[in-house]
Amino acid sequence: MPEGPEIKRAADAIARAIAHQPLTEVFFAFEHLKPYSKKLEGQQVIAVEPRGKALLTRFDNQLNIYSHNQLYGKWMIRKAHNYPDTNRQLRLALHTAKKSALLYSASDIELLHDDELAVHPFLERIGPDVLHPSTTLKQVIARFQDKTFHRRQLTTLLLDQGFLSGLGNYLRSEILFVAGVFPKQRPVDCTDQQIKALAQAAIALPQQSYETGGITNDLQRVEALKAKGFRRSAYRFYVFNREGQPCFHCETPIIKDHTGGRRYYFCPRCQSSE
Repeated sequence: MPEGPEIKRAADAIARAIAHQPLTEVFFAFEHLKPYSKKLEGQQVIAVEPRGKALLTRFDNQLNIYSHNQLYGKWMIRKAHNYPDTNRQLRLALHTAKKSALLYSASDIELLHDDELAVHPFLERIGPDVLHPSTTLKQVIARFQDKTFHRRQLTTLLLDQGFLSGLGNYLRSEILFVAGVFPKQRPVDCTDQQIKALAQAAIALPQQSYETGGITNDLQRVEALKAKGFRRSAYRFYVFNREGQPCFHCETPIIKDHTGGRRYYFCPRCQSSE
């Protein structure tokens, strides 16, 4: 599933391609949305806003397309009406005279008026977006200390969009590693220093991933490994997807574990439970 950084990059790409231009045609695959096509044709996209792992495509007539990629959704930007050769099912197409923004495979698409955004079931419950410029370190620290969350295991908590929005599976492992926290701890088990480290990583790593196209590892190390000819998979992450490989810090083999059917990775030495 795409995480916050990937959704924000998709939002940027969509906005660059079709924002502030009249839409020449709008296609919805779902029957209940088809009547909205004519209401949006001729309108302009004024903003494309990530909301955690969801997107709001906002129009100048106070309508909004809410979309959530879930596991398989994918946005593609193409020349106008130039469709890719793919087995994916087209769910939404926004066309201008020059470009098309195409959403494939997503099943969660809605049309909302501005007045409905505040009461949307997903939008009203999500926590602070770790990639939003208004989200502060103080605010994220407070989330970890909040009694609603402080007794929940971190491996579960960091995937809860009601806690912090925009985090996902790879960011969870990377945040815990950078903070030096054992994955099965709870915020209430952590020191103030660890809570601050978790909050700092929860903001910094998604931002770096957004800026670099998915790299969370130390950027100086990344450049050194790239210069030696290593593939992206060898330097992209600190621990995620690196089971059995040596920790970049202490050379202890990285461990893979699961919680709730989702995999996570950690260094048993750098993230010791003792």
